[in-house]
Formats: sequence, C-alpha cells, structure tokens
Amino acid sequence: MPTEYDVWFTDDPREFLAVAGEVLAEEPVTGTVVATIAARFAEHGAPEGIPHAWFAVVRDDAGAIAGLAMRTAPFAPYPVYLLAMPDDAVRALASAVLARGEEVRGATGLRPAADVFLAAVAEATGGTVEVHLHHRLFELGTLVEPRPVPGRLRPVRAGEADLALTWVHQFFVDADEQAGRTGGHSAEASAFGLHDIERKLDEGVLWFWVDPDDRPVHLTGANPPAYGVGRIGPVFTPAAERGRGWAAAAVAEVSRLLRARGERVTLFTDQANPTSNALYQALGYRAVADTVQLVLG
Repeated sequence: MPTEYDVWFTDDPREFLAVAGEVLAEEPVTGTVVATIAARFAEHGAPEGIPHAWFAVVRDDAGAIAGLAMRTAPFAPYPVYLLAMPDDAVRALASAVLARGEEVRGATGLRPAADVFLAAVAEATGGTVEVHLHHRLFELGTLVEPRPVPGRLRPVRAGEADLALTWVHQFFVDADEQAGRTGGHSAEASAFGLHDIERKLDEGVLWFWVDPDDRPVHLTGANPPAYGVGRIGPVFTPAAERGRGWAAAAVAEVSRLLRARGERVTLFTDQANPTSNALYQALGYRAVADTVQLVLG
C-alpha cells in the first residue's frame, strides 16, 4: 500500500530542534544548513521583516521522520530548503506548503529533493523550473598544507566591520556573476547587513588574512558548529589580490582552527567556479552531496 505522509510545521526553532534534533545528529554534515539556522534562530530569533520563518517535519504513516525542511531565507524568492526525503514525502510537503496559501517561487537544498519539490509546485501552479546555482557540499578529510605565503590569519576587528560587510556583499555579487546573473545586484547580499557581521564577530567566526603590514587581503568566515559540524563560508579575495595564495592559506588555517575545536569541517562550492573547486579539493576536501538553488520562471 502507498505510504501516507503527514507534514508538521512550526515557527518555533526550539520546538523544531526538540523534535528533529536526533535526525539532525544522525546526519550532521548533510543537515548542516538546517541545523545551524535553527540554532541561530533559537538563540537570536528570526530576522525582522522576513515573510516566512518556519521549519517542517515530514512523517510517514508509522510516525517515523521521513524528512526535514524549512523556509527561512531573508531574500526573494524566499525558497524552501529541503533535506533528503523520499519523492512522495517531498510531494506531500509541496502540497502542504501550497495548502497554507504560500506563494512558492523557489527551492534549494539537497538533490533530488529540491528538484522534485519545485517540479511538484510547477505542476500545481504553472511555471518552468530553472537552475539558479548548483552547489556541492564538501567535508575536510586529511588537510593538505598549501604553499606558504606571507602574512597571517587574524580575527576581523570591530573597527573593520564595514570593510568586512563590503567584501561579503561583493562575494555574493561575484557568485551571481559566475552563475550568469549580471547587473551588480544580489538578493543574498541585500539581505546581509552589518548586524550579521557583528554577530559573526561576537561568535568569533570571521577572519582576515593580512599581509606583513597587517593589511587585509582576504576574508574567510564560518558558522558556529551544530551537532559537531562547522561550515566555512564566505570565502572572498578582492579581485586585485587574487592568484597570490591568500584563499588557500586562510581556508587551511581556519580549517585547522575548527578541527582543533573538535569540529568536522565542511563548506559549499559553486560548481560554476572551477578555481574554488580545485582549491578546496587540493586542500583535502572531498565531495559529500550536491545541492541546488532553483527558481520558478
């Protein structure tokens, strides 16, 4: 007999973690985005002004958790983020979200769940599914030391918050351009503000690589660990400083710091950027899963 699925929604991240925490702990690497955002919302609250801030648990007819999802993005089209789940569970989630009266124009997360979800939405509401970005999740294996370069890694200082924000915004703009989206605007960049930089400074997860004169030449960030997994990003080198080994040196040093704290270390790459993919693999990162950002055109 076909399996029936029940979808439970909550806007309380603490309630979600109490229900879904065991599943997230079992797959902490592939669940890193959901886990870190739920933990951030539980500690700091949802950002003001976002139209959706919910988490979802999909259960099968035996009551077992079949999948997890959330809708928390602070930028249009406010995509639904999905972790792995059976196709029928994905379709049940799509029906449940639409039944809430929500407009859905995007999806992101693990493949093939995100693909199946937005295809189900397109079938129900019309439109054509388009790939916006194709990412790959990597986990660090044995760290391979890069070639030595001048300078050192140090935390971003409070007085450098504006520079860090400028570079984070440029990181998102560059990612859009690499995916073929031009015009100098990024929805993700617009949603990332000075308060996000200040939060990262408080959390101790934002660093500059500086040259011997203490001049910042590169920025690497990370997310606080969730279920023992840390995630590096963003990683940005200004155009004038590229090709000098700053990114490799900084990512290697941050990777070493996170691992010394007892964390498994992960990061995402944009598959449209062969340079960064080659860099991370040369440092010892190994592919774990593919993710995608989809939009409904």
